[in-house]
Amino acid sequence: MRIVTWNVNSLKARLGRVESWIQAVKPDVLCIQETKMTEEAFPHEAFSSLGYESAHHGEGRWNGVAIISKVGLEDVRHGFADGRETPDPDARIIWATCGDVRVASCYVPNGREVGHDHYHYKLDWLNRLREDLVANIDFSQDKVAVVGDFNVAPDDRDVWDPKAFAGMTHVTTEERKAISELVDIGLVDVFREKFDQSGLFSWWDYRGGSFYKKQGMRIDLVLASSVLAESLEFTVVDRNERKGEKPSDHAPVIADFEMI
Repeated sequence: MRIVTWNVNSLKARLGRVESWIQAVKPDVLCIQETKMTEEAFPHEAFSSLGYESAHHGEGRWNGVAIISKVGLEDVRHGFADGRETPDPDARIIWATCGDVRVASCYVPNGREVGHDHYHYKLDWLNRLREDLVANIDFSQDKVAVVGDFNVAPDDRDVWDPKAFAGMTHVTTEERKAISELVDIGLVDVFREKFDQSGLFSWWDYRGGSFYKKQGMRIDLVLASSVLAESLEFTVVDRNERKGEKPSDHAPVIADFEMI
């Protein structure tokens, strides 16, 4: 099963690129973030014509997440089921069962700046994700993929220059601890199962030629339950999709699992 996460930074602006990419790469499950679309505007028909079912959770100009699957799309859920009465105010997470894998497409809050209300929202959001998983997943047997734009670089290998990010979001001890706590409940950062080196990124700022200067961050993650991660065959960041005309500032992250 080929599972992919991709923050497209506006699906309306990049639908043609996404369609062409799907035809070339043939993912089984594609998780999209930052659709920036309402429910009514989401192009279900475009994906159906390619042989995919789709589910979307959107709000319009901001956020928006989707799961596109050709191996089934069942038990779709928006938001958190963590026992709290207050729903997430943003369209940032959607769940579905694709084949025999429970998949979550996540767009973690950016945080804006350390100490900002949005930064605290980000930390609480990650805590709610952990609580949801603990409440609803049996990590001893369930195949789970929690993927998306986490807006956190898990360690210093995942930024082009740690000094350049001093005092900024995405690299703080608290944010990295929140990712570590997700791993600790039974998830595996599958990219690091195959690659240990630094300098391998999934996001590059549009400004200043960052992509060509290799000044990026690895903030798009595929986190898999151990049961699923042990079947990992291959993973890669498709840097070619950060090239060309009007790309997203993120590249797709691909993970292939052997399904028995």
